[in-house]
Amino acid sequence: MPIETFAVEGMSCNHCVMHVKKALESVPGVESAEVSLEKASAVVTYDASRFDFEAARKAVEEAGYRLVRQAG
Repeated sequence: MPIETFAVEGMSCNHCVMHVKKALESVPGVESAEVSLEKASAVVTYDASRFDFEAARKAVEEAGYRLVRQAG
């Protein structure tokens, strides 16, 4: 399963981390999400045949944050 790191904007506390993690793990195809406040990022393990970045971005946005696919 692919693992990708995304930037997460708008987090300011551990409560935010929990919201982002829950939002990401609700997206079809996401196996797990490890969210870091210190790094302002989320490391997501997903099923490439089912994962849709736009669905993940929307879920995080609806939780009040911003998910950004990093270049590279």
